[in-house]
Amino acid sequence: MRLSELTHPNQLHGLSTAELEDVACQIRERHLQVVSTSGGHLGPGLGVVELTLALYQTLDLDCDRVVWDVGHQAYPHKLITGRFNDFDSLRQQKGVSGYLKRTESRFDHFGAGHASTSISAALGMAMARDCRGEDFKCVAVIGDGALTGGMALEAINHAGHLPNTPFLVVLNDNDMSISPPVGALSTYLNRMRHSPPLQFISDSVQESVKNLPFMGGELPEELKSLKGSMRRLAVPKVGAVFEELGFTYIGPIDGHDISQMVRTFNTAHRVGGPVLVHVVTTKGKGYPYAEADQVGYHAQSAFDLRTGKALPAKTPKPPSYSKVFGQTLVKLCEQDRSVYGITAAMATGTGLDLLQKAVPEQYIDVGIAEQHAVTLAAGMACEGLKPVVAIYSTFLQRAYDQVIHDVGIQKLPVTFVLDRAGIVGADGPTHQGQYDISYLRAVPNFTVMAPKDESELQRMLVTCLQHDGPAALRIPRGSGEGVPLMEEGWEPLKIGRAEILSEGNDLLIVAYGAMVPPATKTANILNESGIKSTVINARFLRPLDQALIHPLARRIGKMVTLEEGTLSGGFGAAVLESLSDHEIQIQTLRLGIPDQLVEHASPDQSKEALGLTPEQMAERIKQKFGWNNTKSIVSNKTSPQSVKN
Repeated sequence: MRLSELTHPNQLHGLSTAELEDVACQIRERHLQVVSTSGGHLGPGLGVVELTLALYQTLDLDCDRVVWDVGHQAYPHKLITGRFNDFDSLRQQKGVSGYLKRTESRFDHFGAGHASTSISAALGMAMARDCRGEDFKCVAVIGDGALTGGMALEAINHAGHLPNTPFLVVLNDNDMSISPPVGALSTYLNRMRHSPPLQFISDSVQESVKNLPFMGGELPEELKSLKGSMRRLAVPKVGAVFEELGFTYIGPIDGHDISQMVRTFNTAHRVGGPVLVHVVTTKGKGYPYAEADQVGYHAQSAFDLRTGKALPAKTPKPPSYSKVFGQTLVKLCEQDRSVYGITAAMATGTGLDLLQKAVPEQYIDVGIAEQHAVTLAAGMACEGLKPVVAIYSTFLQRAYDQVIHDVGIQKLPVTFVLDRAGIVGADGPTHQGQYDISYLRAVPNFTVMAPKDESELQRMLVTCLQHDGPAALRIPRGSGEGVPLMEEGWEPLKIGRAEILSEGNDLLIVAYGAMVPPATKTANILNESGIKSTVINARFLRPLDQALIHPLARRIGKMVTLEEGTLSGGFGAAVLESLSDHEIQIQTLRLGIPDQLVEHASPDQSKEALGLTPEQMAERIKQKFGWNNTKSIVSNKTSPQSVKN
């Protein structure tokens, strides 16, 4: 069967193992061709090709439900559910999403971009099924890295308490998350993976069969035929943890042996109650470069499929904000042994891989466990350490209670570096860092800031570490502005002080973080029409520099705020609330992300769609203040006083 002819996964039913293996080859070929051309997640999907085909052989996708954890491992799923012809548009504007979306396909039963949610969602579906008296299968496919997330363990704890709820968890164990997994659970799975084949079935399966009248107390032939393919440890017993929690455990089995997996899944569906099938896979399977470098090939920009090397950039780019942060933190850790860097399984993405290599004793990876990371840092701060928690803006949302309860209320000196803040591009709505400005505004005792460029980032990191209280700074995805950097000797900023970048009497532009350079460009465009602007780099969200902003707002009378975050409760809202509290009434315009989802596209495409390019913002400003036909504005107002940095 040609992969291009597949429009429904049920078309796989009845194919021989050889035919399915041929489809697997076609999936890998298409997967590699598209990702090498336009970029995307590579290793996760390559590792689950056979698993996907085998699982779907045992399901009726017209009624059965499958929840894929995170979703970036579900590219094979997309290719056999009618998206083959559109797959070239992967992660591109108005194209196929890099994650699962309920609005994209009826076969995407649950959307997610954050890890550890699949077991909870699939269990909820199973409970709803039983409540309605319906009969369909519910399956969660979760990677071993996602088991480090507390939510997955909470769901396992609940599911194990429901012995009469048929429910299947497929553990895709490739000994990898984005980076190598950490923690005791990973060590336990590794022991299971390499244990000798001593007994082909656990005692709990035998006991389960005895209690199922439709099996007559006998093991089914499918289960007997798996002899030698399953493994267990003598002491401790393989799967003991899951069995003690109420699951029937089967495995580990070879995740690239289609026929073995088909037999195993069919058996698992018949056992009844919660079942966990442990499948061992190889991340990046079928592409030697991805198998050899499973971290580097987790996700890739466009690359040469023949050599595996990234395509060279058309023009040299400045270092990324993440890299500058990582390099600066290394220097600070070398100078101060009380400074620690903490990541939640995102060392490479946040730049903390540099710290891991240079000063490993001051580097901590807690796994996909943002809540734990935050409270761990709070405990460290209680004892005089200076933890720096580097987490993507979108992932810190998962630890909001800990940010408030464990850090903010107790006024502990924990530094948060929110990477990927603002518009992130191809990962889409689940990964846009558009909410942190709003959700950090309300946290007690926090100092919140954002740099205009990578040099200011260095100074802000020092500012955070020297501040006796919780502090957060947001940094955007991608390259910096190309400004000169210092190797050391950074001076802290005065907390709550903004800076004036240019002076004009017609308009006040107050910009925050990554929107400062576009604000300057917007002012230059307006200047061509004779509109003279004062541009302020706010630097701080909390505390806001009211002493600078209020007098200028009163005198100029027209103000625009710029932010790369949601307008609802955002930076502009903070400025307007401040003016209102001091009874300053002026004409205002807030520019940022309106109350809508930002779909996957390149960052530039998203900004254009939102009207946030300098040209668009200049035009919106003219329309707002009635300057559409203005070619020259002459002001007699006094020039604003310069403010020292």
